Amino acid sequence: MGIRPYFSKYLKKATPAKKPPVPVSNGMKYLVVGLGNIGPEYVDTRHNIGFMILDEMAKQEGAKFHNMRLAYYTEVSHKGRTLHLIKPTTYMNLSGKALNHWMKELKIPIENVLVLVDDIALPLGTLRLKPKGSAAGHNGLKHIEATLGNNEYARLRFGVGDNYPKGRQVDYVLSGFDADEQPELPALIDKSIEMIKSFAAIGTELTMTKYNK
Repeated sequence: MGIRPYFSKYLKKATPAKKPPVPVSNGMKYLVVGLGNIGPEYVDTRHNIGFMILDEMAKQEGAKFHNMRLAYYTEVSHKGRTLHLIKPTTYMNLSGKALNHWMKELKIPIENVLVLVDDIALPLGTLRLKPKGSAAGHNGLKHIEATLGNNEYARLRFGVGDNYPKGRQVDYVLSGFDADEQPELPALIDKSIEMIKSFAAIGTELTMTKYNK
C-alpha cells in the first residue's frame, strides 16, 4: 500500500484533476504509536510488543515502514479512516518526543491517538483498552504524559505478566518471551490489530465493551 498524504509533498506534481481531492478531516485520521526500543538487542522483547504489533499490522496490510523524523512511519486505511502508524526511534524513555511531533505534523487530535504498551500488571493473554490513566511506572508512558502535560490519551495495554524475581523487572521486560509463551503471541497480536481497527472505526468505549474482559 502506498503512502499518500504525508509524502505527497515529495512527489512530482501531476496534472491537476478537474475536481480537487477532498482532504481527510482530522476526525478521520488516527495516530497509532507502538512503544519500543530500536536496535537488534531489543527485537522481540516484552518491552517491544508495541513494535511487534505494528510490524505485523503493516505486513498484513502490505505497508512498509520508512525511517522518518523521530520514528519509523507508515500508514494504512480502514473503513474510510487513515491510520498513521509510528514506531519511535527515540528509545522508550523519550517516546513523547516522537508522539508529540507526529501529532502536530499530521494535525491529529489527542482523542484520535492510541498508544500500544506492554503491561506487567496484566497476565499474558490479557488485552485492555483504556481511554486514559496513569503511567503505572512505565517510562514510555511517563515521558508521553510529561510531554503532553496530561494523560488523556488512549492506550492498549498488552499483558506480559510479572514472572520475575524481586528487583529484576528491567531484565524481565528487556528479555524475550519464554518458549511456552511464544505460541500465544500470534493470536494476541492479531487481536490487538483488531482492537486498533475497532478503535478507529467505532471509538474507545464501544471497543472496550466488545474486547475488554
